Amino acid sequence: MKKIVYYIRCSTMEQNPNLQIKDLDSICDVPHDIYKENESAWADNVIRPEFNKILALIKKRKITDLYVWDLDRAYRNRKRLQEFFVLCKTYNCKIHSYRQKWLESINSIPAPFDEIVQDMLINIFGWIAEEESSKRSERIKLAIKKSDKGTFSYKGNKWGKKSLPQQTVNQILELHKQGKSIRQIASEVTFFDKNRNEKKVSKSAVHKLVSQMSP
Repeated sequence: MKKIVYYIRCSTMEQNPNLQIKDLDSICDVPHDIYKENESAWADNVIRPEFNKILALIKKRKITDLYVWDLDRAYRNRKRLQEFFVLCKTYNCKIHSYRQKWLESINSIPAPFDEIVQDMLINIFGWIAEEESSKRSERIKLAIKKSDKGTFSYKGNKWGKKSLPQQTVNQILELHKQGKSIRQIASEVTFFDKNRNEKKVSKSAVHKLVSQMSP
């Protein structure tokens, strides 16, 4: 019995998940479950609870067909996407995508040729991932300049974490002189980043600054 699932992911709250659902409904006209969330698919440390539920169900062979609006809804990283295709192939789950309709041609290929084409597709994703990684490394090497003063981009901008504004530094030191703990200082002090977003100073930043200024 078929078990069909939509995975709807929006990177920001401004995106409308209903638009993705509408597009998927145009290529799927059978009953299905929908899993939705607003999370990034790029960083490895981002937890995606709904997607993790889907992974668990695939491993239990409880999903036969997974629909996404675009393959990057699952993973933006090519290597991770390759691994995901291997997982789905292992547990007999077909992947469908509104943006990559060529997948339907692969899904409709009769056995045993479907296995051959799927393996080729997985290898292609792997090659693309390796090539992108190699090119990215070369671009980084060409774009940076190292010296005793630090690492700089080709434009002369210094890499690394930006220093806190001097006004914020002064505030931290003043609160430290008043006998406040690092935790208390971190909970009270805020600053604005380059995008004018207000942020709290981390405890580690306070500790580092206080340690440097202590005799």
